[in-house]
Amino acid sequence: MQDKQALRKAMRAKRREFVTSMPEALRGLILNRPPQAVVDLLADCATLGLYYPTAYEAPSLGWARWFAEQGKRICLPRFEDDAAPMQFGEWPNPWDDDALEAGPHGMVQPDASAPGCAPDALIVPLVAFTADGHRLGQGGGHYDRWLAENGSVTTIGLAWDVQLLDALPLEAHDRKLDAVVTPTQIFRSE
Repeated sequence: MQDKQALRKAMRAKRREFVTSMPEALRGLILNRPPQAVVDLLADCATLGLYYPTAYEAPSLGWARWFAEQGKRICLPRFEDDAAPMQFGEWPNPWDDDALEAGPHGMVQPDASAPGCAPDALIVPLVAFTADGHRLGQGGGHYDRWLAENGSVTTIGLAWDVQLLDALPLEAHDRKLDAVVTPTQIFRSE
């Protein structure tokens, strides 16, 4: 099996090729609203952590807006600097990017004036995943460290179907996601 770095490079290229082959108008419709099974899974969640997607990641903004309309508090990852641990800042209006700024690691994040928050559940990005809920992340370990320090919160990955693999190289700190949602399927871990 490939090492994680080589696998990330190959899967990023595969994801980029898939996304650029899709009409832009179609991309805007995909994953616009969470499926009912996810809504049910997050019924008791009051504060939801999401990610602001990069160009080729599965879109999460439709979910942020839908959950905000349902009364959930929406938070995004925030870093004080390149070496700081991941925290979360509130994004009170996911239709308005004015409260966001460029952050370390090429991420868009809530500005420094945003109140901090601790999500009850996380919607996480990924580079690749397995049907049983293992995730290959970006390689920084930010989510792994945050999850290790913040107990058991529900974790759901968003992905394109082309990111599914049969197996991933795993390490002791890797944690299974509770579910992974693609445009065509929901994968639940056991």
